[in-house]
Amino acid sequence: MSALTYDSIRDALQGQPLFEDKTWQLSPSAWPLTPDQLAQLEAIGAACLEYHQALETLYLRSATGKNLLRNKPLLAPWVADYLDRGKPAGLIAHARDPKNRGAFPAVLRPDLLLTDEGFALTELDSVPGGIGLTAFLNRLYASDRTLGANDAMIRAFHEALAALRTDQRNPLIALVVSDEASTYRPEMRWLTEQLQRLGKRVVCLAPGDIFPLGGTLCFDIDGDPEKIDIIYRFFELFDLANIPAFQFILEAWQSGEVVITPPMRPFQEEKLGLALFHHHLLADYWAEALSSRAHKLLKQLIPNSWVIDPAPLPPGAILDGPRVAGRALSDWRQLAAASQKERELIIKISGYHETAWGARSVVLGSDCSREEWQAGIANAIADAPRNLHILQEYKKPRRARHTLYNAGKQPVEADGRLRLCPYYFIAGGKPKLAGALATFCPPDKKIIHGMQDAALLPCTRAE
Repeated sequence: MSALTYDSIRDALQGQPLFEDKTWQLSPSAWPLTPDQLAQLEAIGAACLEYHQALETLYLRSATGKNLLRNKPLLAPWVADYLDRGKPAGLIAHARDPKNRGAFPAVLRPDLLLTDEGFALTELDSVPGGIGLTAFLNRLYASDRTLGANDAMIRAFHEALAALRTDQRNPLIALVVSDEASTYRPEMRWLTEQLQRLGKRVVCLAPGDIFPLGGTLCFDIDGDPEKIDIIYRFFELFDLANIPAFQFILEAWQSGEVVITPPMRPFQEEKLGLALFHHHLLADYWAEALSSRAHKLLKQLIPNSWVIDPAPLPPGAILDGPRVAGRALSDWRQLAAASQKERELIIKISGYHETAWGARSVVLGSDCSREEWQAGIANAIADAPRNLHILQEYKKPRRARHTLYNAGKQPVEADGRLRLCPYYFIAGGKPKLAGALATFCPPDKKIIHGMQDAALLPCTRAE
C-alpha cells in the first residue's frame, strides 16, 4: 500500500474513542521486520510458552518439597517462598489448586529491545494492554504484508479465549476491566465491538456488572440475566479487594461454571521468574525442563537478572549478583558504591503491586544521580519482606531509523531506539504470532515505553 498521509492517520485516530487523551508521533509506514527477525519471533513465542510450563513445574515442586531433577537431588523450597511473598493465603491456595494445573495465560507479550546483539527480553507480560490498539493499527496500515493482516489479531484473540471452553461452540466471553485499569477500557470495548460484528458472543464489563445466580456468574442485559462462560481478566491480582464479585468468581470457577484467563496465579506474573532463570542453583533444572532450542534462545534473550534478597549471609558468603570494583557483594547495600559505569543496571519491583507496570518502579542506575540510586537500593531492601525487587543488567537499545512526520506534517528520517512487543495467542497448546507493536522512541530516551514523543506502529514483513 502507499504511505499514509499525516491527515489520514490523525483523522482515523481522532475518530476513535479508543484514543481519547492519547497522542504520539505519527509515521507514514509500519515498522518493517526482516525474515530473520520474523523467524526469531516465532521461536521466541514457543520459548515463552515453554518458559511458563517450566516455571509452573518449578513453583509447584518447590511448594510441595519435591525433587526438581530426574536423576539427582535438587530441592529449592526458597523458590516458592520468593514467588508467594506478600500474597494472601487464599490466592496462594488457588494458584496451587490441582484444577489449575496446566492453566497458562491465553495471551503472552514479551518486551523485546533491539540491541547490537539482537533482541533482549526484559519482561514477559501475561496481562498485556495494547491488543485493541495494535489490532486497530494493523487495520489502519493494512497491506498483505502487515503482521496481523485481515484482522488476524482480533480473530486469534477470540480463538485463544474460546478454546478454553471446548464444550461450547460460541461461549459468552466477558472482558472484565477493573477501575484500576480503566485507561484500557476503550480498547477492550473496541475489541468487543469488532468481535460482535463477527457474530461472537463477547461483552466488555466492569467488575461491578457481574453478579451470582444459582452458582453461575451473570450480567444484566435488557433486564434479564445472561450467563458468563469465560472471563478475560483485565485486572491485577493485587487489586482483588476492589473486585466486588471476586468471591463469587472464585466459587463459579471452582464449580466449573466459568473459566478465567489469565489464571489467577500470581507466580505467573512475577518478574523475578526471569531472575530464577539465571539463578546458578537452578541451572540444571532449566536445562532439563526446557528443550535445548528454547533453553539456548532464552539464555541469549534474557539479560542477567538477580533477586534483591537482603537476608543475612554467613561470614565469607557472597551474593548471587554483579560485582562492584571487581569484588563480589556480600550485602546489597554495597551496590550503592558502584560507579556510574558499573550502574548499567535496572532495579524494578517484581510484581503484585500498583507500580509493577508502566516503568513506574524502574530505577536505571546509569541514568540517575548517586542519591537516587542509593534510594532505589534502600527501597528494594526495605520492601523485601512484602514485595521483592529484581536487579537486571541494562541492555541498551541500538540506534535505528524510521520515517516520522515532523511538526510541519512532512515525512523526515528520524533516529531512535526500538521496543518490540509481539502478541502470542495460545490455543491448542501452541502460540500464534498475530501482531506486534513497535514503540520507536527518541534516541535520548533510556527507558522505552509509550510516551508522547514516541511513535506507536504496527509491524509488517519487510519487502
